Amino acid sequence: MSKKWYHNWFNSPYYHILYHQRNDEEAEFFIDNLCAFLKPPINSLLLDAGCGRGRHAIYFNKKGYHVIGTDLSYSNIKFAKQFENDTLNFYIHDMRHLMYINYFDMVLNLFTSFGFFNTEKEHIKALKSFNKALKKDGLLVLDYFNREKIMRHLVGQEIKQVEDIEFHLTKTVEGDMIIKNITFEHKNKNFAFKEEVKAFSLDDFKKLFKASNFEILHQFGDYSLNPFDEEKSDRIIFICRKANA
Repeated sequence: MSKKWYHNWFNSPYYHILYHQRNDEEAEFFIDNLCAFLKPPINSLLLDAGCGRGRHAIYFNKKGYHVIGTDLSYSNIKFAKQFENDTLNFYIHDMRHLMYINYFDMVLNLFTSFGFFNTEKEHIKALKSFNKALKKDGLLVLDYFNREKIMRHLVGQEIKQVEDIEFHLTKTVEGDMIIKNITFEHKNKNFAFKEEVKAFSLDDFKKLFKASNFEILHQFGDYSLNPFDEEKSDRIIFICRKANA
């Protein structure tokens, strides 16, 4: 079976070169604001699903929380494991599959670590696995791009110079997907990767959360936790509660 785009791209060192600006300061700013707003008790159990190299999970752990980070990428988890301790662990795992039941106080899915699957059913399956992993009244924090702003300001073609690599980026909208093709040459070799992410609207998310037994408590539009504005916000950040079955 051929690998999906995210297996190839997220395991590539070039992914981290292109997105080097996703820095720890940004992650820590967001987490500080989240913790100030939600006030999770110290020693709460958190799941960072789609954790990448672990920048959010590591900082939550430094703040006194027990954290498990999961990601599909072998190279991401291999990198993150150097930061493990008694209250921080990382595992290769597909978020569509159940890992724990009634275990976590909070599940985090941050920085558009969602929307990669082909069908609505698969996305609902992932959300249901989050739901089942949560304790009664547990919280889900899901952070996604704001589709309306992205669609209005979509840059069709762009060149980014990072280190000694010239990345050529092409973005298109095909159906309900935003597709980014990434091509470049490095060390006399040509490379081509792509990203395919669902352009979920606010109404789409409402439907997905309802189908997976989540109740939306709050919606924010950026990492400062300002209110969500469909026209202006860069992000759409949901705070959801596991609904009573």
